[in-house]
Amino acid sequence: MAVKDPTAVERANLLNMAKLSIKGLIESALSFGRTLDSDYPPLQQFFVVMEHCLKHGLKVRKSFLSYNKTIWGPLELVEKLYPEAEEIGASVRDLPGLKTPLGRARAWLRLALMQKKMADYLRCLIIQRDLLSEFYEYHALMMEEEGAVIVGLLVGLNVIDANLCVKGEDLDSQVGVIDFSMYLKSDDEIGGKERNVQIAAILDQKNYVEELNRQLNSTVNSLHARVDSLEKSNTKLIEEVTKVDVEAELQTYKHSRQGLDEMYNEARRQLREESQLRQDMENELMVQVSMKHEIELAMKLLEKDIHEKQDTLIGLRQQLDEVKAINMEMYQKLQVTEDAMKEKNEIISRLEDKTNQINATMKQLEQRLQQTEKAQVEAENEDEKLKEEYVNKSERLQKEFSQKEKQLLQLETDLKIEKEWRQTLEDDLQKEKETISQLRIETQEIINLKKEFLNLQEKNRQLKRVCQDQEAALQELASKLSESKLKIEDIKEANKVLQGQVWLKDKEATHCKLCEKEFSLSKRKHHCRNCGEIFCNACSDNELPLPSSPKPVRVCDSCHAILIQRCSFNVP
Repeated sequence: MAVKDPTAVERANLLNMAKLSIKGLIESALSFGRTLDSDYPPLQQFFVVMEHCLKHGLKVRKSFLSYNKTIWGPLELVEKLYPEAEEIGASVRDLPGLKTPLGRARAWLRLALMQKKMADYLRCLIIQRDLLSEFYEYHALMMEEEGAVIVGLLVGLNVIDANLCVKGEDLDSQVGVIDFSMYLKSDDEIGGKERNVQIAAILDQKNYVEELNRQLNSTVNSLHARVDSLEKSNTKLIEEVTKVDVEAELQTYKHSRQGLDEMYNEARRQLREESQLRQDMENELMVQVSMKHEIELAMKLLEKDIHEKQDTLIGLRQQLDEVKAINMEMYQKLQVTEDAMKEKNEIISRLEDKTNQINATMKQLEQRLQQTEKAQVEAENEDEKLKEEYVNKSERLQKEFSQKEKQLLQLETDLKIEKEWRQTLEDDLQKEKETISQLRIETQEIINLKKEFLNLQEKNRQLKRVCQDQEAALQELASKLSESKLKIEDIKEANKVLQGQVWLKDKEATHCKLCEKEFSLSKRKHHCRNCGEIFCNACSDNELPLPSSPKPVRVCDSCHAILIQRCSFNVP
């Protein structure tokens, strides 16, 4: 029997214990609630098993006073490989109750589990085997495949929420002993646990649906309350607007004039800022439009290039089909030539048989010649005839043999040419495959460019929406500004009315104020009831109702134009 390696047996046992502890922790956490504390027994056993896994194969490091063998060294190395782990290292070093490296390592494991980053941190550590070799032996669990398997199992712990108090625990003096009784279970307990897991999953789903329904009801109620408050405020504003009259505005004018001036200046400043912002937005929009045109042009060029490449791909496929057809024809020709070669080999074998037969007959003739030497004289004529026939036959056979050899050489040269042609076709086919793969890569790049173009279009739409909102705000500000200007002019006119108009005396006016023509018996004097100045009949031939007189009275042309313009602005 083969003797097993004790270190391999240790690694297998630790891997099985890690699987059991992780599986038991996840199942128990899902059945009894996902938030775990430090006193939870499966969680304590998990940390003990992880401590044993990290201690396996540790090198003994010498110091001045003693030999040191701790897992804090490789865990401290994680900070250099994973920058996000610096926070854990700093918090572990700042803990006041930890005095030994083992206690720091235990605190590090607990903080990593609370962050749900234990699998990521240990994966970075396992990848750097050259750095791990400073702390572990070559046969250690962290240096072998079992370490990678444990890191993969740790990913499942991300579904667990742990709330561990590291400050209050005495991590330096804890004894790490694995309790195997937790993992020895009966069939009834296993079935009950599966039912508990299913019930916990159903309750979690129910709680999630109820919480979602509660949130939706609260949002609906808040929206209803907001609508009611808006309706009440709207009715109050309508009532206040109907109650306000011109006399109250005149009385509060002196107190609110300064505030109106400040509001006017503030509105002008905001208008300038908004106009500048609008100009900036228009410039940015122009840049975006130009970029859009450039992107559209690039997309058109890319589409044209795609169509061209598709056409070339179709042509290459057709060429590939033609090459396949030629290859099939060449293969058929090769089969035909092989059949012809077989037939010619058969003919050559037949000729050899014939030559052997001729040699045998020659021997028989020689024997007969020896036997018939006595009758040589009588058979000389017959012998000469036989010799001539033999010579003719041998010459004919040699000629046929030479012709067959020439045909064989010709067939071999044809076969070599066909093999070379087939090799060139295979090279062309390989080149076509490479071009097809390159075209696929280019099509993938084009798809990525399309995605980027869609993202840019979405950003452009968002900018357009922002620009439209800004324009609407500017229009609203402009309307409010024009209304405030009209109110200021009305208030000024009303102020003039309150202060009293200057009614020019007839003796003081000798010429019309507008046309400057001299008054006479035919060109009479007329007072404007709005400004109090004296005009001729042609320059004051207008009648309008005034705040001082509800009936239409005479007004001059300039006052008539001002009052008409003011009325047109006040009309909604």
